[in-house]
Amino acid sequence: MSISYIPEKIKIRLWGKASGRCEYEGCNKPLWLDFLTKAEFNTAYIAHIIADQPDGPRGDTKLSKKLKNDISNLMLMCDEHHRLIDKEDVQGHPVERLREMKRKHENRIEILTSICEDKQSHILLYGANVGRQNAPLSYEKASVAMVPERYPAETRPIELSLKNSSFQDHEEKYWEIEKEHLRRQYESKVLPRLASGNVRHFSIFAIAPQPLLMEFGRLLSDIPAADVYQLHREPPDWKWQKHPAGFEYTVIEPNTFKSSPVLNLSLSATINNARISRVLNEPHSIWMMTIKHPNNDFLKSRQQLRMFRTELRKLLDRIKAKHGESAVIHLFPTVPVSIAVEIGRIWMPKADLPIKVYEQNRDMGGFTPVLTLENKNKTK
Repeated sequence: MSISYIPEKIKIRLWGKASGRCEYEGCNKPLWLDFLTKAEFNTAYIAHIIADQPDGPRGDTKLSKKLKNDISNLMLMCDEHHRLIDKEDVQGHPVERLREMKRKHENRIEILTSICEDKQSHILLYGANVGRQNAPLSYEKASVAMVPERYPAETRPIELSLKNSSFQDHEEKYWEIEKEHLRRQYESKVLPRLASGNVRHFSIFAIAPQPLLMEFGRLLSDIPAADVYQLHREPPDWKWQKHPAGFEYTVIEPNTFKSSPVLNLSLSATINNARISRVLNEPHSIWMMTIKHPNNDFLKSRQQLRMFRTELRKLLDRIKAKHGESAVIHLFPTVPVSIAVEIGRIWMPKADLPIKVYEQNRDMGGFTPVLTLENKNKTK
């Protein structure tokens, strides 16, 4: 515990840098509020990293006097953690550990308080059962992933989910029920906000079977400004990572162009063309988009997602040019969730061919067509 006088102007600067919260790692407790009574008053303590006396916690014969009022040596803390570092566990809190806590906390506050109003975004969550697993979506994880590029416009997300559904994706009724539920949720929760002009930007976090994610993207379209996020396996979060050097998508065109075009998206895994041919009972030509090493955690960066949008847009135009206006694309996808959403957003109902989406499900005996992206008002 310090015994020296700290000038008021130093205290004010420290409060500002810490944003009035405890700087101990993982605490972040507001130091102007009593949690029990909700009374507002100053509950903060100012802790020294190097004690203000040589015989104090982490004291030094030269630095204690020199740094006793230096803001770089001071931390804002709650009573509990001030006692922890100075009395209960001094050995467990060396100088470098406390300096790192201070650096991380104050850097985070600097980033968050530098965000401008035009970066606000509405968090949009969509979850549906994948097999027997429920969708692990949360406002907290989504908001962390957005910063510092965006920040949440509201303290609650817009949720489009069928919670506690007893239907599974191998049941025939599942697709009809989930598709209709998604449409109703979208029309009641999203469309009114778009119509009012109150939503400038969406941040989209979605986990569902790939066909439903495409339908979700189709409902959204690419008209509203939006960022689509990807849940990563390592580390297990939604925050975009560094772009992998040398990454590219590869498109393989068929040698002949028969009446039914097939699009094989082998990104998260490889779909053997022979499996597709066993499903279709009509003459067909298989187009493929893939990567060097398909795997379920390849999508790391925003740039990879942008690259996919560009490549798919060109590919849809190419397929239409080769197969004609009356064709229907048979889509066999193994793709990450963000790409599935973007497929629906990229697809243009008035310009693109209808897309019949197939779902791989062992309980259904393999690939089965489950829904179609189409312009129902288009004259045939």
